[in-house]
Amino acid sequence: MKLTYRPEIDGLRAIAVVAVILYHAQITLLDYQPFKGGFIGVDIFFVISGYLITSIILKELITTGSFSFQYFYERRVRRILPALLFVMLMSLPLAWMHLMPVSFVDFSKSILYSLGFSSNFYFHYSGQEYGAANGLFKPFLHTWSLSVEEQFYIIFPLVLFFLFKYFKTFLIYILILIFLLSLGFADWYSKNYQSTSFYFLHTRTWELLAGSILAYSEIKLGHRSKNQTLNLILPSVGLIMIILNIIFFNLDFNHPSIFTLPAVAGVCIIIWFSHKDDFVTRILASKLFVGIGLISYSLYLWHYPIFAFARRTEFIHGDLYKKLLIGIITIILSIVSYYFVERVARDKKYKFKKVFLNIISIFIILFSFNLFVIFNDGFKKKFSGIYINNKIFKEDLKKESWKYLNDFNIQRFNSKNKIKVLIIGDSNSKDLFNTFDLNKELFINYEFVRYGENYNQSFLFPYSQKNQDLTNLQNSKIFKQANVILISNYFNSEKSFESLNNFIDLFKIRKKIILTSNSNIYYSGKKFKQFYNLTLFDYFLLKNKDKSVFIDKDLTSSDINQINKYYFDNLNKKKTDKINRRLDAISKKHNIKFLYKQEFQCQLEKQTCYGTTDDGKKVYYDNSHFTLDGAKFFGKKIYELNWLRVD
Repeated sequence: MKLTYRPEIDGLRAIAVVAVILYHAQITLLDYQPFKGGFIGVDIFFVISGYLITSIILKELITTGSFSFQYFYERRVRRILPALLFVMLMSLPLAWMHLMPVSFVDFSKSILYSLGFSSNFYFHYSGQEYGAANGLFKPFLHTWSLSVEEQFYIIFPLVLFFLFKYFKTFLIYILILIFLLSLGFADWYSKNYQSTSFYFLHTRTWELLAGSILAYSEIKLGHRSKNQTLNLILPSVGLIMIILNIIFFNLDFNHPSIFTLPAVAGVCIIIWFSHKDDFVTRILASKLFVGIGLISYSLYLWHYPIFAFARRTEFIHGDLYKKLLIGIITIILSIVSYYFVERVARDKKYKFKKVFLNIISIFIILFSFNLFVIFNDGFKKKFSGIYINNKIFKEDLKKESWKYLNDFNIQRFNSKNKIKVLIIGDSNSKDLFNTFDLNKELFINYEFVRYGENYNQSFLFPYSQKNQDLTNLQNSKIFKQANVILISNYFNSEKSFESLNNFIDLFKIRKKIILTSNSNIYYSGKKFKQFYNLTLFDYFLLKNKDKSVFIDKDLTSSDINQINKYYFDNLNKKKTDKINRRLDAISKKHNIKFLYKQEFQCQLEKQTCYGTTDDGKKVYYDNSHFTLDGAKFFGKKIYELNWLRVD
């Protein structure tokens, strides 16, 4: 019983991969991201995989009474590994040129875990939140979904074979039961342990089994829907359900969960009710959709590393045309790898032994190289003395900054006579807390607490859809105890301004509110773009170090002045001033105090902005956030300027 080729399924693959690519491209039109639910494309792939794999297994079991595990896994190896290994191999030179040591080590670990079909575990346990900005710079984050599918391909044939042999009568009921259990797990975990729900097989199994149940039903009945009316109407309904999920769904919804059901159901409806006379089926079966569907695996493999490296070099920063160019390059590379890697590996005229030997050879190269990268700490020595002798790496400094908050930001006020200041906002509130807490001896009349523990950034601007963050804030003991609410947040959208207005309206009678401006934002620098994620401090030293080995203690006062001038020259003043004028107007409207951070971050009359401390330590770990040295330094400036005026 041979599988019948269904071109509309390739059309569904096309929708899935295009949705994912448009989502990862972060295309924004008039401050709106029209494909914010594009990650649903992965869920579409899962349903299709479940349908096809189950069809293959059950048809062989019914036809022959047995199942060739060897032949099944051989086909999976031919289908998955050659293209994946090829993309990984081609990415190595780019990683060598463009990744900083810490990122290079993370890159190598992700490849090694992916080679072991377990990158979903790696990204979960390394704390990588899917959809977070830093994930866009990790070239192989997208392999988490391949690992989920690979785990399914390893486990499911064994389970299905066992159930078919010993519980054939109850097979469909067991599949439905597992489907419901997995959906229940997904819904519960997505509310309580979002990362676990997103990355792990047991909360994705229901999506794969949705396709499996369809395959079983089709084989059992000997056909799909024969209702001509439904066949003409429902595929359109299914497509609308998918499109609505892609356009209106986003990561603020619990996912995967019952909220993911419309997209999964939409795919199932199309697979079951598609008919050659139906308009949607004809579209999906068209040459364009089928063509994209055929190269969808290569497209999926190529697009993420290409966009990640393009972001690291700032090639596509804020430029739609360059994103389109990257898209074209992705398509070209995908076509090449489809015809010269995928199809060749799957061609039966090439014996599996030969294909397998090539796979093993590339596997050994990738394994050895990436292990070597890890053992050599990402080749730190490439970056000369300024990186060897200092805690200068962005991720190290960032972790150090957050760790200080986590260690010392206790969620209670202890003093009786001091002014209790509750700092709220995003990561900028973390910076202000560190600034004051590192200088406690200077602010003896105040006690500071930052609302939210660990990496909880109190997403109040804008409010979450359920306003749960706002409710939690109002009910917290520290909010009730606080004398002053100090807002430190990065405001950059109409929603955030609207939420700020609403927040002040709600609480200004009950609490004294002080609003602070946005922190300075600095350009990343026009040169040395291959060193993406370095600060201007690093760009300056790399540009000017010549033969000298720059370390902090070797910076002269002249060096420090030049670095501070360099920061002023690269200040994104136009954007910063525009937003801060808007915030100033909001504060005047509500008659609350407004404090400009630029007063302690710069000396505008001297045309300098602080990029280093007085003894040459780095002030920022990225384009705006404070290092601990920077927080200590700025705290002293705040004290000297009497910037924090509560009265």
